[in-house]
Amino acid sequence: MAMKYLELAMTEAVHRAQKHYYGRPVNIAGTPEQDPLGQAEADFIAVRDSFYLGSISESGWPYIQHRGGPKGFLRVVNETTLAFPDYKGNRQLLTTGNVSVNDRVALFLMDYQNRARLKILGHARIEDARVHPEVVAQLADPKMQPAVERLVFIDVVSFDWNCPKYITPRYSVAEVEELVGPLRTRIAELETELQALRTGVE
Repeated sequence: MAMKYLELAMTEAVHRAQKHYYGRPVNIAGTPEQDPLGQAEADFIAVRDSFYLGSISESGWPYIQHRGGPKGFLRVVNETTLAFPDYKGNRQLLTTGNVSVNDRVALFLMDYQNRARLKILGHARIEDARVHPEVVAQLADPKMQPAVERLVFIDVVSFDWNCPKYITPRYSVAEVEELVGPLRTRIAELETELQALRTGVE
């Protein structure tokens, strides 16, 4: 477990809540400045086609948005840096504005099929894609490059894995097709065999 995440998350108010409900707070100290991403985290991130991104507005309200793209569009640049292309959207630019005044962000990555989730804390930086076409070419799928307006870089501070409890398994259309594909093939084979038997009897 990456302990820096818990040290940052467990404030004095959290400690008071822990003491009220469980009798004592969880005290964590002496953690490193950053928890680098390991191979397990990199592998998990590489196959995600979406995640949730939280930022903080000037008025103090949290804002969470969904980000999606081809599998692997969220790139692990190195063990402490993530990057992804930000596509044209509804032109609200809420996250972009929030990050310009408070660079703290939280990422929430879900794997519903395998009931796994990864949380990441970091500092975000957003660059205009028009100024960095060479980076767009490196980060974005060729088919998606015309839709890229911004490039988002995240300096990872820490991460945490949640237990699978209460995660309801869900499947994408592609995942369902992968699961039922062999069944459809076998059904087609049996139907062909059955038709051949009927033809032989007749």
